[in-house]
Amino acid sequence: MSTLDPQAVQLNDTISSVNPAILDMLSDRGKAIFFPKLGILSQSAEANGKDINATIGIAKEDSGTPMFLESIASQFNLPAGQSFTYAPSPGKPDIRKLWKEQQLQKNPSLNGKTYSNPVVTNALTHALGIAGFLFVDAGDEIILPDYYWENYDLTFSIGYGSSMNTFTTFTDDGGFNVDGLKAKLSNGVGKKIVLLNFPNNPTGYTPTVEDAKKIAATILEAAEKGNKIVVMLDDAYFGLVFKEGIYKESIFADLCDAHENIMAVKLDGPTKEDYVWGFRVGFLAMGVKNGTPELYQALEAKAGGAIRGTISNASHLSQSLLVAAWSSAEYPAQKQEKFNTMKQRYEKINSILESHPEYADVFSPLPYNSGYFMCVELKKGNAEEVRQKLLSDYSTGTIAFGSLIRIAFSCTPADQLEQLFSNVYEAAKACS
Repeated sequence: MSTLDPQAVQLNDTISSVNPAILDMLSDRGKAIFFPKLGILSQSAEANGKDINATIGIAKEDSGTPMFLESIASQFNLPAGQSFTYAPSPGKPDIRKLWKEQQLQKNPSLNGKTYSNPVVTNALTHALGIAGFLFVDAGDEIILPDYYWENYDLTFSIGYGSSMNTFTTFTDDGGFNVDGLKAKLSNGVGKKIVLLNFPNNPTGYTPTVEDAKKIAATILEAAEKGNKIVVMLDDAYFGLVFKEGIYKESIFADLCDAHENIMAVKLDGPTKEDYVWGFRVGFLAMGVKNGTPELYQALEAKAGGAIRGTISNASHLSQSLLVAAWSSAEYPAQKQEKFNTMKQRYEKINSILESHPEYADVFSPLPYNSGYFMCVELKKGNAEEVRQKLLSDYSTGTIAFGSLIRIAFSCTPADQLEQLFSNVYEAAKACS
């Protein structure tokens, strides 16, 4: 690795002085990155409030307001300063504050625990990429269940040269395979990276309360043996749990202060939670036992530097719109209404499968209880062949991979679900 910038060295020294294990977890890129406090940004900051300020890389009217085209500004009701200008690379302070407050409400176990302020990313895919930037080197293995979102391959394998070290997701009785995770963590002692996604894409599965606690205990046990473990928690579908007995908090709450050798990284955002897929706003937060404000400021600076060096900053307009929405008195009721719609579809699927025992001759559902999706596994035949049959003969679209058919009930009206499963059954039977 080439000589580090003094600003990166300063951040690394701060991190090492609090917890040297974290420096071992950082990738070479993570060690080298910094958020520049010198140069253009600092010089622009020093010019704030001066009578003449010729430092800022945006266009302003003679009056000092940002320039904009009325044909664009007329499409929304926000001041120009909350929409057209650049946002800070780590995100607007108000949205970071509000999102952290929401996390405390959604995860009561976080109260009283210390972790970083969330850094704003260009939605969750970018949050994963920033986590990879900070913690993943070429040749690193990422431990994760074998049912995972295919974008992980693009982000981590192609993007950062890592490999996927998978274990079987489910036990024979339909629980989460904690022993499979344990076996992967037991292979030698060193730096380990774990990636968990609940509710899971593609299966729509979240562990039970008991299994979630076992997952956290298994990771803690591995850390106590000397492993330095980065745990990335993809919480894209957080909050959409439709069954009792399922863990409703993020495992981040269990891990963010579990051990000095565990760096918990929470990756989340309003994309799926608040139904704003095109807004492209996400968050990345980090937590470790005995983390100090100085440590978290250093880690946030590194994340901010990685963001500045890739996309500069996330959309100011989207951040402002979300802040306005979360401040609305109608927001909680509107969100509950959408949750109820999703839960109704989930329950409809349960009812359909229970009332059609013949479907079990052709396919069986994988465990599901949350999120946007559920999967059925074919008893015979090829899932891609079934998918093509559904398109050509039944005017029905699904996703196929391996022996699985993924069904997105998030985008399927409840009154179409009966026909959908009938179509899958008939097509699978024909192809078997």
